[in-house]
Amino acid sequence: MTDTAPAPSRRRENTRTRLMDAAAEMFAEVGIEAASVEAVCERAGFTRGAFYSNFASKEELFLALCARSAETTIAAVRERVTSIEDRGLDAASDVMQLVQEVLEVTGEDRLDVLLGAETRLQALRNPDFAAAYLALGQGLGQSVTHLVSDIAAARGLTLRIPAEAATDLLLSVWGSASETALMTRLDQTRARRYLAERLSQVVGLILE
Repeated sequence: MTDTAPAPSRRRENTRTRLMDAAAEMFAEVGIEAASVEAVCERAGFTRGAFYSNFASKEELFLALCARSAETTIAAVRERVTSIEDRGLDAASDVMQLVQEVLEVTGEDRLDVLLGAETRLQALRNPDFAAAYLALGQGLGQSVTHLVSDIAAARGLTLRIPAEAATDLLLSVWGSASETALMTRLDQTRARRYLAERLSQVVGLILE
């Protein structure tokens, strides 16, 4: 099929994407307060005019970045769940491995962890940011809860607590462990091992 999308629309989308990519790096590195519009434009290779033709403010850009992150993360989790939902699981260790694989797609590199931390910090300060952050958490939580419930039902496993509470624990531990791994400068192999240990402990608590 021939692509009939107008060239200006494609250029505008490309401009927005480059600005958002540059902003994600800046916000992760120095925080939203210290990242100026000028610095974001310079990194993206655009002028202030290009910025303000796409976003009314730095805060609007940040909210757009939160929305994009939510969509990308939830889509990635759902894709991973779909790809492994038919795998045979017959032990708690197998369940932990599957959950770990799903959580890994929510941001295993340095930039994702830093940006997530900055987003959470801004959410604590600003109600608009809080709404965007909570939307991400809700969507991700629903996907992981669905996974946990399906695994438990399919394998005859009993949860000691409701699936929603189990998900909250898993995501909380994942987030804390990811940030600790970054702060202690663990390499990727050691970071994954550390994450696996923490998740294994939680799985042991929530499964009968």
